[in-house]
Amino acid sequence: MPQYRRARISGSVIFITCVTYQRQPIFSTEENIHLLRHAIAQTRRERPFEIVGAVILPDHLHFLWQLPPDDCDYSSRVGIFKVLFTRALRGQEHPSKNLSLSRQKHRERDVWQRRFWERSLDEQQDINHYLDYIHYNPVKHQLASCPHAWQYSSFTRYVEKGLYSESWACRCETPLSTLPDFSKISGLVGE
Repeated sequence: MPQYRRARISGSVIFITCVTYQRQPIFSTEENIHLLRHAIAQTRRERPFEIVGAVILPDHLHFLWQLPPDDCDYSSRVGIFKVLFTRALRGQEHPSKNLSLSRQKHRERDVWQRRFWERSLDEQQDINHYLDYIHYNPVKHQLASCPHAWQYSSFTRYVEKGLYSESWACRCETPLSTLPDFSKISGLVGE
């Protein structure tokens, strides 16, 4: 069995990517996005953390979370919100009959990929780069023409704070001459 090592740095900012099982577009409905937000809010009540940045795409999620100063356990928080969302989505119905024996053995459903991607960030420059990545992701996946056109991200919140201009990476009026470069992180984030 593989041994996964996760960085555990108390109070760090963590970039997290969670992907749905077999890339199902579970988050393509307003109702499921509401269930997800509720699951994350409940997780934050049980195990506090700040959401620095987020984007919800039909088949995956990206987050930047700031953990409390004396805490490094982001993994249990991911587990909690995944379980809460799965229960809310599926209720107490039995798992699909098409699940693999491994998923049945581990009592997993057909909602999430088993693992998630994460990276601890400690430099503000890295945090800003990953925040740009999160906000540009709907454009990258051709779900929106510009970051401001995707309503399921923290981009608008940052525009309201004056930390991004609304026209950042915008293609509405004129094509971008250069696209943001995420080549250094693209292979690390689960896309």
